[in-house]
Amino acid sequence: MNQKVEFVLKAMGGGNFRALCAEYGIAAKTGYKWKERFMQRGLEGMEEESRRPHASPEALSEVAVCRIIRLKQRHPHWGPKKIQELYRREHGEVPSESSFKRVLERAGMVEKRRERKAVDAGRIWSGRRGAEANAVWTVDFKGWWYDAQGQRCEPLTVRDEHSRFVLASERLSNARTETVWKSFEGLFEKHGLPGAIRSDNGAPFASTRSVLGLSRLSCRWVAMGIDLERSRPGCPQDNGGHERMHRDMSRELERSPGQSTQAELDLWREEFNWQRPHEALAMKCPGELYGPSPRRYTGLPTDLDYGGMERRRIKAQGSLMWQGQHIFVSSALAGWDVGLKPGAAERWEVYFGNLRLGELEPSTASFIGTPWRPNEAAAHPVNLLP
Repeated sequence: MNQKVEFVLKAMGGGNFRALCAEYGIAAKTGYKWKERFMQRGLEGMEEESRRPHASPEALSEVAVCRIIRLKQRHPHWGPKKIQELYRREHGEVPSESSFKRVLERAGMVEKRRERKAVDAGRIWSGRRGAEANAVWTVDFKGWWYDAQGQRCEPLTVRDEHSRFVLASERLSNARTETVWKSFEGLFEKHGLPGAIRSDNGAPFASTRSVLGLSRLSCRWVAMGIDLERSRPGCPQDNGGHERMHRDMSRELERSPGQSTQAELDLWREEFNWQRPHEALAMKCPGELYGPSPRRYTGLPTDLDYGGMERRRIKAQGSLMWQGQHIFVSSALAGWDVGLKPGAAERWEVYFGNLRLGELEPSTASFIGTPWRPNEAAAHPVNLLP
């Protein structure tokens, strides 16, 4: 700054201008620029000016900005990447993602996310993930809210983990086993059978008082050859993708002025599956990746194949008859046959479908269930039928 002022003061005094520029190591063009600024604005003109261009040839047109705003207004809960994908579908050539972020931020249409510290969550499941469509379905009840009529709305939601395709968002009359089973039967008839179903540990999907957490509903899944995957008690992050979808439902349905009717739930599911692009799917929609399962549903089996094992029917109270003794196993298994084969120490191993439930000990007329504690599950997974 001092050298600039010294230069212009000498330049104002006359003399050989180009020689003076050479003395200060600057081009004549720069010297004339400094002199002109000093003459127009005095010492203020000697300050370093911003090199930012006054106009950018890459700036968005007013039409493009209006299109972005309109798309965001149509989908107020979608982020810049999804809005950018919709723009591309509707208008072809698309601005950069940073342009979408900048426009939406300036318009006050971006909600900042709260950062959450990542926590390593243990598992009580096998660790299976949906590597392909129908490998794993996830299920839960969306947290309830009151609709416009003051009625409680708590939809049952079912989702394919691989494609994110929402198979069901159904408002049921209650959460009883038969009601939920009827809904699942409709899904099995339409989409076929999944390889596994992941749920939490609550009713009607599981029972904390039953061997291996079996409930009457999950027993039917096992009987059809569907594996069970469970999240840890009190840890919804174990089923994080499903919970993320529930947050979308909460913002777009629960807080909207609609009636929360089944028609509105169906409309939301249609948009989620066929219009909403997903970053994890390379901005494709779930409906573009999902297809029916090759395992077709032919009805609930009444007889399970245990090969050459002994078979016993679980009675209504949850016990079986063995060597003239009533031995309690689980009331969730009432009406189903279990398989028994000789084990160690004069015990008998008990199986239901492909699950090893535990062992019978005839000497004490007792059933010893397979251990299944959350902190041991990773090291001791549920035993399957060989």
